[in-house]
Amino acid sequence: MAAVFFHHVVGDLTVGKPEVAELHDTDTLDDAARAIASSPEGAVPVWRPRATPDDPPSGARFIGMISALDIAAFVAAAGVGDRAMRAVVGEVVQPNPVLLREIDPGTRLIDALELMRHGVKRFLVRKSGSWKGITKRFSVLYNGKWLKNMDSTSPNAASSSRQLSSSMGLADKFCCLSREDVLRFLIGCLGALAPIPLTQISSLGAINPHYSYVEASAPAMEAIEKIPQDPCAVAVVETMPDGTRKILGDISTYKLWKCDYISAAWALANLSAGQFVIGADENGSMSMSVLPEPPVSPSSPVEEISPGRSPRAKKFSSRSIGFQANQMSAWRMRSSFHRGRSTPLTCKSTSTLAAVMAQMLSHRATHVWVTDVESEEDGVLVGVVGYTDIFNAATRSTCSSPTTS
Repeated sequence: MAAVFFHHVVGDLTVGKPEVAELHDTDTLDDAARAIASSPEGAVPVWRPRATPDDPPSGARFIGMISALDIAAFVAAAGVGDRAMRAVVGEVVQPNPVLLREIDPGTRLIDALELMRHGVKRFLVRKSGSWKGITKRFSVLYNGKWLKNMDSTSPNAASSSRQLSSSMGLADKFCCLSREDVLRFLIGCLGALAPIPLTQISSLGAINPHYSYVEASAPAMEAIEKIPQDPCAVAVVETMPDGTRKILGDISTYKLWKCDYISAAWALANLSAGQFVIGADENGSMSMSVLPEPPVSPSSPVEEISPGRSPRAKKFSSRSIGFQANQMSAWRMRSSFHRGRSTPLTCKSTSTLAAVMAQMLSHRATHVWVTDVESEEDGVLVGVVGYTDIFNAATRSTCSSPTTS
């Protein structure tokens, strides 16, 4: 096992992290949308309100995570357009307290990774105090001061720790660490992890073949019913005559991260999964011949009337939710899929772990779809790589180098 996992602690990852900003279950979905736009992985923790304004963040008040996909699916099911965004977060978030763990900043990185491998997605970490068990070489620099080891048996240890926290102005300040933060840290330690980063993901067993998928012709809402917890994504595929699946796009929290939720909700409720990943062309013009504007009817989502405006049906623009496609006169899935921003993030089964890590980090993605390198057809899906798969591969023992295919 690489020594970096034993010599570094969670506190090493908190330098420069902002203080946690809480989203409460009494806030609205509009508030959640703004919080999600600036968060990693397209999701944010939800907390119960503080008993007093001075209460620090606490894992005991954590409820669960709310994602961009949760909001879009809720608005689609509600069918009331903008009004659904006024609903409170507590109506949407699914309670799941195991997704966040409050841990000490002195927790070893290897122990933190073990927690994330078992489903934890966020760490709540105090940004004050000091910890023991590490040398100055691996201590953290706060405000120009090294946090020194404290002997817990010393009668002055507790008072010294309080004085250090007070002098640095960090008392009772917490930050949230995400899996993206851990991945960013590992990218900076590739040399220490050798030879694993340069090994193919297929050789490391990092490809998860048990992915969720939906046929392109199926309703988009069917994908919502199949969304797994991790990664929060469903592949939109076309099944070939030989039984293989060609990936055309995906419906995921990552894709809906900074979307127009009203447009995305209309699309989920009214379009097929294949149509959902098709939209405006590269130059920004709207070519919606395959996505006609729905007629105004009692069943159509209608915007609220404001002064000077008449009611109209919500028109879907997949450009507004982050997808692009080219102009076409008829919808034929095999030939019409356009490789614009709607293209799913993919890699080959022969890609190295370092390449996949860099790909995920550069796109701020939660997953990468893996395609078959030996298939004559492009985009034949064989699996997916997510955070858990990367952490499992990265912590493999370096004593025995994996064989390369």
